[in-house]
Amino acid sequence: MQRQKLINTIMRKLILLAVILCASLAQAQSKKNSIQATKFGKGILNIKGENNTWSLKMATRMQLLSTFNLENNNGNLGNLSSSALLRRARLKFDGFAYSPKLKYKLELGLSNNDLSGGSSATKGANRMVLDAVVMWNFAGTFEVWYGQTKLPGNIERVISSGNLQFVDRSRLNKEFTLDREFGIQVRHLTKLTDRFVVREKFAVSQGEARNVTIDNNGGHQYTGRIELLPFGLFESKGDYSGGDLKREKTPKLMFSVGYNYIEDAIKDKGGQGKYFGGLDPKDDASALGAMATDVKTGFIDVMYKHKGFSFMGEYAKRAANNSNLVRVGDGVNLSAGYLLKSNWEIATRYTNISLENAVEERNEYTLGVSRYVVGHKLKIQSDLSYIDVVGKNGSVGLRFQVDIHL
Repeated sequence: MQRQKLINTIMRKLILLAVILCASLAQAQSKKNSIQATKFGKGILNIKGENNTWSLKMATRMQLLSTFNLENNNGNLGNLSSSALLRRARLKFDGFAYSPKLKYKLELGLSNNDLSGGSSATKGANRMVLDAVVMWNFAGTFEVWYGQTKLPGNIERVISSGNLQFVDRSRLNKEFTLDREFGIQVRHLTKLTDRFVVREKFAVSQGEARNVTIDNNGGHQYTGRIELLPFGLFESKGDYSGGDLKREKTPKLMFSVGYNYIEDAIKDKGGQGKYFGGLDPKDDASALGAMATDVKTGFIDVMYKHKGFSFMGEYAKRAANNSNLVRVGDGVNLSAGYLLKSNWEIATRYTNISLENAVEERNEYTLGVSRYVVGHKLKIQSDLSYIDVVGKNGSVGLRFQVDIHL
């Protein structure tokens, strides 16, 4: 416990030191380095080195969330519960080193919610580092990524939590996400015609989620994703952003399929979730190895936008050789929204999750309202959901969130 407190104290001081250092650089006004003034939402610091040999952008963001829940018991709503929390607090650094073809990204999570999920596999430490990855454009439209970052899984997961159409991601993402891992990715873009674009993404990663510090107990994870964009690229990467904030002048569509395979998985969601039997990977490595099983997950998703209207659909299915240990099943997530000229948006979402061995079927119906003050960089969002778990009492949830990016 004392060791963990010491680690947390050191990390806080290092972050403070980094912020002070960056601020000092911004005030230096060196003739050799170019320091650019930034607009709101474009980072709090943007520096380019001498002869354009490096760059650094520093940004921060936070999400402030309040929730209210009522249980539905035989048609009667009651048992009100509520919470208020700092949902996310992030510090982000990105830029390039030596050449614009060699980019990097570092993202730190500072809120308790960001830091949660530590186990003996992460030495019990808070999981502060979200992304730490270098990206090298080594030839044409080929890129190789190395480090810890999001895997190319379901589209809703890859969309930044700051660019979502609703207060937070759907239940499908919570159940089937691949999330972040350390590994290597190869990405490529192909133009079949002047407009038709194909993107291919492949990854080989550790297989046991992010920030793991002990030897890999299970097998590795292999992920592939193919994206088809028949009408060309979305404006400002709008295919990976919630809502049609750019009001696409012509129809834009992305259709994607993905597949993930984990050899000898030892968690109930493949690379995510809980270790089998609640065992400790540090003390029970051999027992976990004896229970290891292969897990396969498939994804199909679509994104469509035109003149303020947006639609996103996802389907995910997980299977395993030993379905008694893994949460196998499938899920559907459908959402649509329309952005008014006043930058208010109305959106709806339907999610269905069906798990076989958990004998659980869940339906969620959500109505969301958002006011985009400065796009996704400054917005107020609220949504109302009815959650129906077959065989159990349903519930009604109301969420309110303020999102700000500097």
